[in-house]
Amino acid sequence: MVQKYQSPVRVYKHPFELVMAAYERRFPTCPLIPMFVGSDVVSEEKSEDGSTHKIERRCKLDVDAPRLLKRIAGVDYVYFIQKNSLNRRERTLHIESHNETFSNRVIIHELCCYSVHPENEDWTCFEQSASLDIKSFFGFESTVEKIAMKQYASSIKKGKEIIEYYLRELEEEGITHVPRWSPNSASLAQPIITVTRPAPPATPAIAISAPPDSSKDALVSKEGTSPPGSLNEPLTGTPDDKLDADYIKRYLGDLTPLQESCLIRLRQWLQETHKGKIPKDEHILRFLRARDFNMDKARETLCQSLTWRKQHQVDYLLETWNPPQVLHDYYTGGWHHHDKDGRPLYILRLGQMDTKGLVRALGEESLLRHVLSINEEGLRRCEENTKVFGRPISCWTCLVDLEGLNMRHLWRPGVKALLRIIEVVEANYPETLGRLLILRAPRVFPVLWTLVSPFIDENTRKKFLIYAGNDYQGPGGLLDYIDKEVIPDFLGGDCMCEVPEGGLVPKSLYRTAEELENEDIRLWTETIYQSASVFKGAPHELLIEIIDASSVITWDFDVCKGDVVFNIYHSKRAPQPPKKDPLAAHGITSPGGNNVQLIDKSWLLGQDYSMVESPLTCKEGESVQGSHVTRWPGFYILQWKFHNMPACSATNLPRVDDVLATLQVSSHKCKVMYYTEVLASEDFRGSMTSLESSHSGFSQLSATTTTSSQSQSSSMISR
Repeated sequence: MVQKYQSPVRVYKHPFELVMAAYERRFPTCPLIPMFVGSDVVSEEKSEDGSTHKIERRCKLDVDAPRLLKRIAGVDYVYFIQKNSLNRRERTLHIESHNETFSNRVIIHELCCYSVHPENEDWTCFEQSASLDIKSFFGFESTVEKIAMKQYASSIKKGKEIIEYYLRELEEEGITHVPRWSPNSASLAQPIITVTRPAPPATPAIAISAPPDSSKDALVSKEGTSPPGSLNEPLTGTPDDKLDADYIKRYLGDLTPLQESCLIRLRQWLQETHKGKIPKDEHILRFLRARDFNMDKARETLCQSLTWRKQHQVDYLLETWNPPQVLHDYYTGGWHHHDKDGRPLYILRLGQMDTKGLVRALGEESLLRHVLSINEEGLRRCEENTKVFGRPISCWTCLVDLEGLNMRHLWRPGVKALLRIIEVVEANYPETLGRLLILRAPRVFPVLWTLVSPFIDENTRKKFLIYAGNDYQGPGGLLDYIDKEVIPDFLGGDCMCEVPEGGLVPKSLYRTAEELENEDIRLWTETIYQSASVFKGAPHELLIEIIDASSVITWDFDVCKGDVVFNIYHSKRAPQPPKKDPLAAHGITSPGGNNVQLIDKSWLLGQDYSMVESPLTCKEGESVQGSHVTRWPGFYILQWKFHNMPACSATNLPRVDDVLATLQVSSHKCKVMYYTEVLASEDFRGSMTSLESSHSGFSQLSATTTTSSQSQSSSMISR
């Protein structure tokens, strides 16, 4: 496999001629490069007017490799051929190098270029690219590749330091200016002319040593990248929208030469293959870091993410997303200052959040979109903090307070929605979480962690810090990461936190799946819940085929309107194809839900099918969660039936409460939202997140909880 390298654009804030004077001092040998033993001039050619100068050298290198490998190869030194083409008229120096030793086994090719900065003729740019192709090397191809990459990365890192060293040496000798070449120059035979002048006040010799807010910072002039400092400072660019080494250091952080190369090559590929605006450099770098700078893997995941962002218009999410009022009132999360490293701080009071209520009132799509808007806002805040603090800030800190977390939060559909959200965020916002502080973790937390952790990237899991009880107040706790002045009041600090306190979402805000589908929010293609209408004389029935006995049928449903009776039946034979909306012919429709009947009118209870559970009466507004361990294979039918109000046994007259309830059910119609799942018995019994262990309300807030348990099933109702 061919290894490639592409450097960023290094900018020397010195004229081209002075940089060339410093460069020439590297030959015939350079003490700053121990492996560079020496060089001999093979050929040299100059033009008559002195404008061009071509020189070819044979360079001798003492590569730092195991002695055994050198003995096997039969060499002590490695030789390279370097060809330099200096054009003083155009003020460029092109350097081409290739290996002479083992050229039939290993192909190394390097190209370098010194040129004048396109926007400041008194500055000099340097670029470098190289390729390595090891065809065969006595069975040590992998070892040789690692040695070559290590040696090359080391020499790249020293390259600019060497030029800096000789520039300072020239300055100490009083050489601070070299005139440009001109046709009428009196010194055509001299490649370098030095003029001594008084030394200027002490200033940084080159760009890399300048302070971050220097008015002469060399920046990349490109769409989508904001310059630092005031609006009045001059902006500088690099050729063809290329990355500047100083820009990388200031806005992206300290990268190794090979990491810089990966960033530049991936960015160039995007420019060539993707029409229109490419992602910001910080975004590209996050995908590279998430894949350990594996170019192929990072490119694949980044392209998938870019397609997803374009498809769902995520770039415009902050402008278009208007969170519903229920999120303002009951979503217990929000931004809160920053941590000690300058990272934006997000606080989530998960223990106080009614996850089930939010899913029922908003739907999974709206919750996902809200989480995505939080991530988009986090990216924006990172950019702002990078400017404010003068150093690269590419991620944020999240503080999760689990006070109040209980089994109610382990409601299976809610956990499934959470895992799907994590999956989307992990795929499209890698390396955005700098640190996760989990405070006041209760005993139930290990169960949630066991479920969630497999979906979280290993690098992300390493950033988690978990504190039980009040451990966060001791050594190594919150004060190590957050300033005392910004610790929220609910954690014992003095800073008022505007994050909502949450609470139960009123069931009056719950909506059906059909109502949610009418909204123009499509980030997922399916929804967990289905809705159904139940009429007097027309129950809604759901067929579940069981292959293996001792499977577990689990259910979770809300009675949104009217009262229903819930039944479970078993049959050895499959019912006929379902009949939908049988009452439609009589002018009775079921808007907002469907109605399916499976049990044929000719079937006899006890002969064609049997009841496996006692009927369960469910009132309007109740949430029912339960499970049934099947005894036999076959076909199970879950039935929701209209509940007829019983008459008073003493007077044979309806009760007042029953009459009032009947008046509330228009056209003798009920509505339910339900979710079912079939689990293997071993999975069900080994999972504390099963519906058998779930609750429908906060334990300390629930008004009443009624439990109906049979030998083979467990159901829970919450009003």
